Amino acid sequence: MSDPRPTDVAVVAARACDDKSATDVVILDVGPVLAIVDAFVVASASNDRQVRAVVDAVQERLREEFGRKPRSVEGLEARRWVLLDYGDVVVHVFLAEERAVYRLERLYGDAPRIEWHPDGPARPEAPPSGAGAPEVDPSEDRSPTG
Repeated sequence: MSDPRPTDVAVVAARACDDKSATDVVILDVGPVLAIVDAFVVASASNDRQVRAVVDAVQERLREEFGRKPRSVEGLEARRWVLLDYGDVVVHVFLAEERAVYRLERLYGDAPRIEWHPDGPARPEAPPSGAGAPEVDPSEDRSPTG
């Protein structure tokens, strides 16, 4: 089995966060900025019990999908900011008020966001070559009068 792409790992982690009702789940492509990690997954939880549930869901899903365990876990006891280090992907699960203090998205503002969707395939697929054309919503009226 080949190693999964960091983007695949990050998207599966983001979906696990979303499945446990984490909010403001984003994936940052920090590879060009940090060079030691490819992606951050950042999520918020409303209380310490939810932080634990989100962390457990991420660990379970990444173990099931990719056979991966975190290299280290920081902050689990306090459950205010838990960091799951998977080497190429780091998952940050914050209490909402802690996230507002540390503002990782602002700190890494130069890092582009990786788009993901909660209801996508179990493992995201690589875009076909030549991809990049914007998707058009068929319900959107594009007539000159609409």
